This record gives sequence, structure tokens and C-alpha cells, in this order.
Amino acid sequence: QERLVVSGGGSVQVGGSLILSCTVVGGSDSTYCMQWPRQTPASQKREPVAAIDADGSTAYAESVKGRFTISEDKVVNTRRYLYMNNLQSEDTAMYYCAILHGAQLNRGGYCRGGDTGYFGQGTQVTVSS
Repeated sequence: QERLVVSGGGSVQVGGSLILSCTVVGGSDSTYCMQWPRQTPASQKREPVAAIDADGSTAYAESVKGRFTISEDKVVNTRRYLYMNNLQSEDTAMYYCAILHGAQLNRGGYCRGGDTGYFGQGTQVTVSS
């Protein structure tokens, strides 16, 4: 059974940058889709932000395109990074990492379908002006 370890987050001013990382620990099946949803203080739902599939293809929500980037760790192949640049106040949210086995990458920045999923703990990102 996999466990997801999330790190990063914090507080920055508008226009600043942060990096989140998500490491999958345990398990032997690396064919999963990883996604980064977020939940804002005013919302009851988590919204998609970005996702990457097992082939390294990525997808982003419109609101973060051009500002956020997912990349793979060249050494730890179960770790992915979410680079967040030019952060805006509306990016303030709790960010989560999740993996879904058997899921497909959706251009909206999330993983669709799948049969088994795991969530990591959330990490807070606060952007102030």
C-alpha cells in the first residue's frame, strides 16, 4: 500500500514562488496518475490544479497554465514537484497530492477514472498582497 509524503508550501507575497513535492512511498506499481487538487477556504470542493501520468505527460487547469509546472525528480523516480510561479491571492488554498492507479490524464489538470487511489496530507499555501 502506498503512502504519499507531501512537503513544501508556506506563505509568500503576490508574484512569489513556491515548490511542493510529493513522494510515493511503498508499493511496486508505478503506473499511476498523480494529481494536485486544492481546496480554498471558501469552497467545499477540491478543484483540479495539475496532474502527470506515468508517461510524464502533464495537464493543468486553465487558472494555473503558464504559472505552474510539474516535473519529475531525476534521482527519486517516485517524487514529483509542483513548481508554482507568479502566485496570486486566489492561489491561496490547501494543496493535496493524490495518485490513482489505472486513471487517465485529463486536460483539465486531473486524473480521470482509476480503481485505487491514495491521498497525501494537505499543505497550506498562502499568498498575500
